[in-house]
Amino acid sequence: MVRLAARAACRKKGRQGIVVTPAFLASEYAPSAPENALFHIIPAPLEYTRSYGAGAARGPAAILEASQQLETWDGYSCPGALGIHTAPAVDCSGGIETALKHIAHSTHEALAHNALPVLLGGEHSATLGALRALKERYEHFGIVHIDAHADLRPHYQGSLYSHASVMRRAVADLGLRLAQFGVRDLCLEEVQARRDFNVHFLDAPELTRTGLPAALLPKDFPETIYISFDVDGLDPACIPATGTPVPGGLGWYEAREIVARCVNRRRILGFDVVELAPLPGLHASDYAAARLVYHIMGLVERNAVLPR
Repeated sequence: MVRLAARAACRKKGRQGIVVTPAFLASEYAPSAPENALFHIIPAPLEYTRSYGAGAARGPAAILEASQQLETWDGYSCPGALGIHTAPAVDCSGGIETALKHIAHSTHEALAHNALPVLLGGEHSATLGALRALKERYEHFGIVHIDAHADLRPHYQGSLYSHASVMRRAVADLGLRLAQFGVRDLCLEEVQARRDFNVHFLDAPELTRTGLPAALLPKDFPETIYISFDVDGLDPACIPATGTPVPGGLGWYEAREIVARCVNRRRILGFDVVELAPLPGLHASDYAAARLVYHIMGLVERNAVLPR
């Protein structure tokens, strides 16, 4: 009853009686001022280029709502104690290129406070806005990408900015290094792109056969990284509420271990959790996505070189 009361207190009504989405984990931590928070939550309800199921635009709000049910103790520490600021939702109404500029602007605002941007999607294309901002500031870094799909098509359904092309933009346009984990659905064009752009990968079938190797990233992979986590990288048994679910995905603890090993002793510039497409009455997916966000915050706190 205490948790339900706290959650209700966080869901204030605006002037028109519209329920305002609460800040991330506001049921346990008072929202921090931007200058006092390590973690800056950036909700980005972008949904322009879906190729199967709809609903990703509702993902950020669902994660924020579900976060009210999280415990402050993530099993190892309390990362929320480092301060969580939830920025206003990015305006994604003016076309995808405009939306990406707005996402980049919100990311720049987080970086101006020496904070770590945490992008909540929305479709995976939203990641490009954050990557552009980080590229301007840091120039050289790598991407750790967990996904069911390679997202390396040069374009898809007539758009350079399709969710199926976001990692192509990262490697081809921004010149970033890329390591992919859990992929199990890709086309021949993407197989060739992996060769052309020196993409490191451990796909789901290989991980199932051999397990996790001792070293997940190549020796020459950048020590500074960004984590991009598409929830369809997990098996649909973990999170069925996503636009393009693919069987045979990563298990919950397997995915967590991959992220943990990749962030260990590395400098983390930011991360995202994208492609949650909430389903009515299926709260488990929303909660799992929120818990994933908080878990990665904890990994950053405990095992990584902080950006400050």
